[in-house]
Amino acid sequence: MYIEPSPALGGIAHPTSVPPALESLLNQSMLRVDVVAEQHYCGEWFMDEPRYECGLFHLVGAGECLIESSALTEALHLKAGDLVVLPHGDPHRLSAHHEQEGIPTSLICGELHFSNRTQHPLSHALPTCLVVRAAEADKVFRHLTSMMVDVVNSGVAGRQVLLNKLADTLFTLAVCDYANRNTDHRGLFAALVDGRICKVLQAVHENPGRPWTMQSMASLACMSRSAFAERFAQLMKMPPMQYVTQWRVSIAERLLRDRQLSVGTIAERLGYSSEAAFRRLFKRVSGLCPGSILK
Repeated sequence: MYIEPSPALGGIAHPTSVPPALESLLNQSMLRVDVVAEQHYCGEWFMDEPRYECGLFHLVGAGECLIESSALTEALHLKAGDLVVLPHGDPHRLSAHHEQEGIPTSLICGELHFSNRTQHPLSHALPTCLVVRAAEADKVFRHLTSMMVDVVNSGVAGRQVLLNKLADTLFTLAVCDYANRNTDHRGLFAALVDGRICKVLQAVHENPGRPWTMQSMASLACMSRSAFAERFAQLMKMPPMQYVTQWRVSIAERLLRDRQLSVGTIAERLGYSSEAAFRRLFKRVSGLCPGSILK
């Protein structure tokens, strides 16, 4: 599925509030955004990208180009300042726009690394391709893209770190833009527009160690247990307690990689009274033993 803003809906220039459940997820989720290449082309050119295990993005720094992919019904024409994101790493080709062959084109290319051991909510909810057009974006988005181009063209100290942090912010803007402006949602984004389910998701994201039960979540949503379970599974494509478990494991993986806390402390923080039970659950969900991440 390919998603691009409709001009009739306007661009990011008319900001709306970000759903709290999405904000809390983005604030805590294990997601790394890395700039991995800066490409410069002139004349006739093309660049084939195979399928990747991670997500991909390309920011057009200057000039224009085309992107083709089996995820798209037709080639897209990208201009300077446009951002294209392929969250699932679909194979694609970037090439010269025939009407602009004499104009140099530069690209800033990067990777999106979701938590690779758990079912990250964003990785399943985002479409195969989404585009943010500079012409429809607000000043914040355009300023960020301009800063990235300036950093690429400079010899500033800490250049790679700056690019990665700017790219992380740019991806966050793209996700929030998608959540606000598109109606063909699935998974997490479908749940965000349901006020009752969104309230539960926010609470789970912000308090993963709370002793969650089906009854406590249903009460928070002001729904019966059966109605809540059915509605949650319909939107999120999984039962509520499974989502809680996967979110806890995702948070645990981030905490383990920070290497600041012991396995026992992390287990207790996430609501598990038994470290042994937590170790078994972590391995069942992620496929790894907690200790192997600490090494």
